[in-house]
Amino acid sequence: MKKEYEKALKKYHGLLTKQEQLLRVALYLLLNLSEDTRTELKMRNKNIVHLLVKTLDRDSEELLVLVVSFLKKLSIFLENKNDMAEIDTVEKLAKLVPCEHEDLLNVTLRLLLNLSFDTGLRSKMVQADLLPKLTTLLGDEAQRQIAMCILYHISMDDRFKSMFAYTDCIPQVMKMLFDCGEERIDAELISFCINLAANKRNAQIMCEGNGLKMLMKRALKLKDPLMMKMIRNISQHDGPSKNLFIDYVGDLAAQIGLKEEEEFVIECLGTLSNLTIPDLDWELVLKEYNLVPYLKDHLKPGSAEDDLILEVVIMIGTVSMDDSCAVMLAKSGIIPALIELLNAQQEDDEFVCQIVYVFYQMVFHQATRDVIIKETQAPAYLIDLMHDKNAEIRKVCDNTLDIIAEYDVEWGKKIQSEKFRWHNSQWLEMVENRQMDEAEPYMYGDDGEPFLQNGDILERPDLFYSADGIIPADGAISPEFYTDYQNGDLLGPQGFPSSSLTDGYGQTGVTPARPATAYGFRPDEQFYYGYTASR
Repeated sequence: MKKEYEKALKKYHGLLTKQEQLLRVALYLLLNLSEDTRTELKMRNKNIVHLLVKTLDRDSEELLVLVVSFLKKLSIFLENKNDMAEIDTVEKLAKLVPCEHEDLLNVTLRLLLNLSFDTGLRSKMVQADLLPKLTTLLGDEAQRQIAMCILYHISMDDRFKSMFAYTDCIPQVMKMLFDCGEERIDAELISFCINLAANKRNAQIMCEGNGLKMLMKRALKLKDPLMMKMIRNISQHDGPSKNLFIDYVGDLAAQIGLKEEEEFVIECLGTLSNLTIPDLDWELVLKEYNLVPYLKDHLKPGSAEDDLILEVVIMIGTVSMDDSCAVMLAKSGIIPALIELLNAQQEDDEFVCQIVYVFYQMVFHQATRDVIIKETQAPAYLIDLMHDKNAEIRKVCDNTLDIIAEYDVEWGKKIQSEKFRWHNSQWLEMVENRQMDEAEPYMYGDDGEPFLQNGDILERPDLFYSADGIIPADGAISPEFYTDYQNGDLLGPQGFPSSSLTDGYGQTGVTPARPATAYGFRPDEQFYYGYTASR
């Protein structure tokens, strides 16, 4: 019985070898014929992709090299790539990584690189546990470049950034960075590092030991804007890593105002703008490096590229959290310059949001609050922006106007009136435009007198929402604040949110959060093996 089994097994292996040889010859022929795209289209219509993916289950390395090469050639066309996405192509390719056959490993990685441009397939690669395998290949000089390109694509997805912290990827890429010396860093390597630094845990690992010191030393010595962009991403995260930047504030500030490359200055400004550290003496920094004239000069429309002007506005918003800095900036005439810039860039939501945020910071301080309220028309601009189509702008405007209304009675009435008029615009239009005749009894009181009594509707406090002990009977606030109270939002004196309470960003009034910029940083997602599209 055993002899018969061995004989049958030997015969089976012989047939399998012949079958694989036949398949190899047939596929070589098809591969050569597919050089003509019309012929390739006919093959695609005959379901060639599915047949090739099934062949990946074979053990012959020579046959697998041919099959994977054929799939790589097909993968450059969207239709073929979609066919591969519908079946378990990535899962079968993951079994081939790593492997002893160098040519097979190389062509498999190249196919995975082609497929990694698709966000859904990137998710499948993570689920197939390719991340640690690709990280291991960073140590193989022959496969390092392709593996890094695939990892770069995976790092574009926010959900997957945090997974790199659970591999030895970050220590490896940091070593590669430092090994470059003063040579130019490969674009793939620095781009990969920039993406990784956008995750808080990754940034902390990068800063371990002398990591941040070495990065700063290289960036400042070579004036490398991409390295500084990586540092800027690291500086965005609150926690221990941000406090490490206190030692480098002077070095960064010294780059501003020098005749450096504009891209490098933009990144230096962006890094400084992220340093919302309570212990940092911004007044000393502004004076020692004479930054106020530079900031004011670069607020003029057309004085520089828009990216640089925007970073200057963000920088002003950061330093304005400090009372003495806000006063210094107000005295230098920066507020009128901001209003002029607001007029020039009113169609750019990013500019508008950041300029309004500067006003928001400045109204916290008595000295600058008086300048904004009494000496400029900033509140009028804010009222116009209250109903902007951009939700972030509306949020910052509302928070700023609430503080202004709390401290200035006249503007408070105007703001209250505008809010009430906006929320009731349709009803007010009906009341003002419709003829009030006797056929419409609901427009009159029980005694036949019109409700309006020839007066302004806004002078009728009895028509306002009311709540005993909560909202004044004189109608000192608008209806939206009644809704806010029902939702559990706290109100300050006179029915307006107090500047000492929590603001619209979930931060305290002392250290409000800056609006997110278009720079590209997004909050990290939880660690999970799922899929999401990213930048």
